Amino acid sequence: MNAPAKRPITIVTGFLGSGKTTLLRHLLAGPEARDTAVLVNEFGEVGLDHYLMHHIDEQTILLGGGCVCCTVRDDLVRTLTDLLDRDQRGAIPRLKRVVIETTGLADPAPILFTVVTDPMLQHHFRIEGVIATVDAVNGHLHLDRHPESLKQVVSADEIVVTKTDLALLNTVNLLIARLQAINPAARITMAVFGHVDPRRLLGPREGSTPAAQLAGVSKTVRSTAFAASGTRSRHAGETRSLALTFAQPLDWIAFSTWLSLLLHARGEDILRVKGLLNVGAAGPVVLNGVQHIMHAPEHLERWPSADRRSHLVFILRAIDPHHIVRSLQAFQHLLGAEPRVDDTDLHH
Repeated sequence: MNAPAKRPITIVTGFLGSGKTTLLRHLLAGPEARDTAVLVNEFGEVGLDHYLMHHIDEQTILLGGGCVCCTVRDDLVRTLTDLLDRDQRGAIPRLKRVVIETTGLADPAPILFTVVTDPMLQHHFRIEGVIATVDAVNGHLHLDRHPESLKQVVSADEIVVTKTDLALLNTVNLLIARLQAINPAARITMAVFGHVDPRRLLGPREGSTPAAQLAGVSKTVRSTAFAASGTRSRHAGETRSLALTFAQPLDWIAFSTWLSLLLHARGEDILRVKGLLNVGAAGPVVLNGVQHIMHAPEHLERWPSADRRSHLVFILRAIDPHHIVRSLQAFQHLLGAEPRVDDTDLHH
């Protein structure tokens, strides 16, 4: 007997005023959001955003008066457990998915950690993706001055650039280039008044899976690997992206051992790791992790394209990308493959 499918969780994050609630209201208005529970976390004793969405979706729940990334993680577990219980008892319509809107000051990583590691949640829920909104008008300023904004961008699978109608075209283009340099594995969408095709953000989307993203990631980052996310601030200037390709299949046991050692030693500074790895099987292994939090590796039945090479992307903070390359080269006799950097310029 097959185990019941895990209910997907989508996290919507973004800095203060970047348009999270506007985007979410638009998404919830469509048929794709039917049977969706929405958990709204608002900082402060009195929350308002959940009232803005309540008339759209009756399963809108306010999570406490603190930040979901720290003080109300227990509240998050209790709420998801309660939703699951009500779903299984038939007290609510069949729960199709959960959307969590974070505060503007939240780091999404602890939310991911809670879902992936909680003994009960990990068996009934899975993270489908992280959507981060970035304000086209103030995006550069937020990235310069607020490390929370940088963490939200780094954690994202999909970045939605909002308020593009209010910003100069050149400003938008520079922001998109900067976001691509920070997180080359994320897909970027532009939105005005939160209008984005819900099918692109909720549920399985063609070309949006980790496998599809990583299949062509070397092309995306060829001009941005090792590019700083900016030089205006210490936080931005310390962030680098590194893209690697392996032409030969990897030894999975050796690679997972190497990655475990790396994350144990420098997990807090490995802001993001994504990989599509050829381990000699019929399909690739998909890696997806935020800091020291690694999702369970996904073994795909087939490759998404004719490219059978392994692709690996790191987003690093205060780590010289050369150190990662040299470490892999030292392991290459065990890995069975030598890494090739997808950008020949290591001096940005």
